[in-house]
Amino acid sequence: MSDDTQGGAAPQANPPSMNMVGQYIRDLSFENPGAPGSIMAGGGNPAFNVSISVAVKKQSEDLYAVELTLNAKANREQTVLFNVELVYGGVFRLKNVPEATLSQLLMIECPRLIFPFARQVLASVTQQGGFPPLMMEPVDFASIYRQNLAALAAKQNAAAPASEQPN
Repeated sequence: MSDDTQGGAAPQANPPSMNMVGQYIRDLSFENPGAPGSIMAGGGNPAFNVSISVAVKKQSEDLYAVELTLNAKANREQTVLFNVELVYGGVFRLKNVPEATLSQLLMIECPRLIFPFARQVLASVTQQGGFPPLMMEPVDFASIYRQNLAALAAKQNAAAPASEQPN
């Protein structure tokens, strides 16, 4: 007898799969409003403000576009040194993925796969703009996913009539 039939589950005929079909830049904007003076002026270290968001758009039955929106702004005192916005996406084919794990794959694993490429674009663009390359730290997409779920749950609880809210 084979090992597959002895007390174990039969192998799945159609196991879940995830493939990246391609990557793209949907939007890229770099502003260096003080150039060329901004790259020649010395001074203290700039303050950085960086934000990231994830969006998913279903393209067809098994194709999804996952897009990261990265915004980065550098200021020195009241002066904007640069402002960059990048919308970087990947197209993923997901087959036979259980509904219970679909959102986690799309909001955690897919962004984790394309983030290094988006980070490289940001580093290159800021360097081409005359500044040291902006090197973003790795992002914990699982933590962002959990925060978004908690915020959604809180919003739904706040919107529920008082008679439906738990005591």
